[in-house]
Amino acid sequence: MTKDEFIELYEFMGEQIDTGICAIDESGQILFYNKKMREMNGLSEQEEQQRLASELLDIDLKQDLLHQVMATREPVLRVKHTFWNHNGEEISMISDYRPFITKSGKCIAVQFARDVTQQEFLMDRPLSRYGAPLTFDIITAVSRSMRQVIQQAKIAAMGRIPVMLIGESGTGKDMIAEGIHHELKEPNERFITLICRRNEEPLIRQIEKYIAGSQNYTFFAERIEYLSMDAQERITELLTAHAERNHVFIASIGTDPIDLIQQGRLSKNLYYLFSNLTIQVPALRERREDIMPFVEDYFTRRRINFGVRVQGLAPKVEELFLSYDWPGNLKELEVLLDDISSLLTTEEYVELHMLPAYFKWKTKQQTLREDGDTNMFAFHEKQDLRPLDEYMREVEDYYITRALELHDGNISQTARTLGLHRQSLQYRLRKK
Repeated sequence: MTKDEFIELYEFMGEQIDTGICAIDESGQILFYNKKMREMNGLSEQEEQQRLASELLDIDLKQDLLHQVMATREPVLRVKHTFWNHNGEEISMISDYRPFITKSGKCIAVQFARDVTQQEFLMDRPLSRYGAPLTFDIITAVSRSMRQVIQQAKIAAMGRIPVMLIGESGTGKDMIAEGIHHELKEPNERFITLICRRNEEPLIRQIEKYIAGSQNYTFFAERIEYLSMDAQERITELLTAHAERNHVFIASIGTDPIDLIQQGRLSKNLYYLFSNLTIQVPALRERREDIMPFVEDYFTRRRINFGVRVQGLAPKVEELFLSYDWPGNLKELEVLLDDISSLLTTEEYVELHMLPAYFKWKTKQQTLREDGDTNMFAFHEKQDLRPLDEYMREVEDYYITRALELHDGNISQTARTLGLHRQSLQYRLRKK
């Protein structure tokens, strides 16, 4: 290979690698800024990258550390940073900053950034968007209660009034919020999700940045009760100060707002701001008629996008799905379907033997509870016996799942209760 061909090869690999890379020279000029780094920062056009170069190096991706590496010629390793990118998305990354010394003695500082956003949001993941705007027309809900929810949400969109969505984790509150955004008669510039479970200061700065701008946005504050009372009051002041603007504000909470106020977890002033319209999003166990339409829609998308043959569930599996309580609601159902689909090849129907062991175990425990058997780990017949490591793995999965439910999905609190490091609990969750 010629030297030029080697350069072309390295440029190709740099663009395809799933690690963000940024390199600068001694004058601060960007020498290399690959596709993954652009994606994390929310940039798609080369012109935009150049226009924001100075801002990037000072603020967003903590690339000011490149200048430190340049000055000291010493690496700075494993720096974790959470920021809001130019698409209004919260991104978490872990970076290594390393000096590269050329044969002529010049120093080039290089940042290698790993995107850990998905691991951070393991328990907060929204339902899949399938690469399309999530409008009310494509939400698969046939139950009377969900039709009423959608009707109320359309009224909210028509009047552009603040909305408080109330419901358990995984019920699809994020879907309703995005549906409101796309239902607006006068479209807003962007739908911005604010994850309230962590990093209050970046979140408030993000609101300040957008709310005072010239364009109108739809803000969705997911689980706003997780913010401190001080942060909730600051947000109330911000929204009140800019009430004349045409922004749309939507917030979600996990349980009754009056209870949260009495517990000191929800600002009374913030609740009053959203109290024009509160919408209760029911749990999946309260609207079981929505289960099969969701499953059918899921498999339809699989057939279209991946060319699989699966048509749906075998009768016994459908019966099991309809009888299960789905404590994780639609998100639990979607994750289960993802697990099942990863093993499908030419099958047309999902049979009982194709269900993951952890789901079989959970449904059996539900049956035992309903039959009055309080011993969650009992076995009664020889066919109930299975390898010890498989049994212990399922017990651990159940224990962690229940602990997370009791802590409302908060990984840090669950880890403390279980006597684990946060990283250790996240590792166990990724293995599930």
